[in-house]
Amino acid sequence: MHNPSASTSDFDSPNARILLIPKQERWKFFILFTFMTILGWIVGGIASIALEKVFTDTPPPSIIIQQQTWYSIAKYLSSSVFAIIFAIDQALLLRKYVSGWLWMLATSFGWLVSNTVSAAWIDYISQVASSGNQISTSDTVIFGLLSTFCFILSGIWVGFFQWLVLRRYVMSGWWWNYVPSLSFLFISISLWLLSQTQEFIPETNRTEVLYLFQQGLTASILGIVPAIGLCSLRTKSRVRGT
Repeated sequence: MHNPSASTSDFDSPNARILLIPKQERWKFFILFTFMTILGWIVGGIASIALEKVFTDTPPPSIIIQQQTWYSIAKYLSSSVFAIIFAIDQALLLRKYVSGWLWMLATSFGWLVSNTVSAAWIDYISQVASSGNQISTSDTVIFGLLSTFCFILSGIWVGFFQWLVLRRYVMSGWWWNYVPSLSFLFISISLWLLSQTQEFIPETNRTEVLYLFQQGLTASILGIVPAIGLCSLRTKSRVRGT
């Protein structure tokens, strides 16, 4: 028989907290958020590559701007287009639970800051590594680990700006600052494991297959990890709508 007290148990206790993503919507949300993230990664990637190609195929006005500056502008604009499309795809789903506009702004801006900081540190590490006359195998490993660490740590910027939005709606969401870094950690581990299996891929198609798997793993992890985190957040109100 139906037990009314069981179906409303989350509301019976005066101290009960309501999940940001209701229990009955979790699986649907998890699948849709992962799908929208992958879609945003694909569409944003195609758009950014197309925009960068337009810039690189168009000679810069040499009288006004230098070629290197022209390509830097192209890189920045293409990254911006990617970040905005990526953020919009997530916001279209999340607007049911938080402000879609704020999530879009936070995610796109956080992604740009993260990429800029990560690229700057990785470039610096590369310059330090190349400044030596001869690099040993152990040095190569160390510099590689440092670059990976910088990549993982840069995710804090994405998490911070997203947390600024989430804190308006959820309780004890401080740990969200580290969710993107956790995603980047899983991405790094997954790509390393993938690189260990490349010998099993036919050499004729190895580059293309590895690229597709790398992009697929990256996009999937960027959707799965935050989706799990979002399903764990609890709202500030005791009862939805109060």
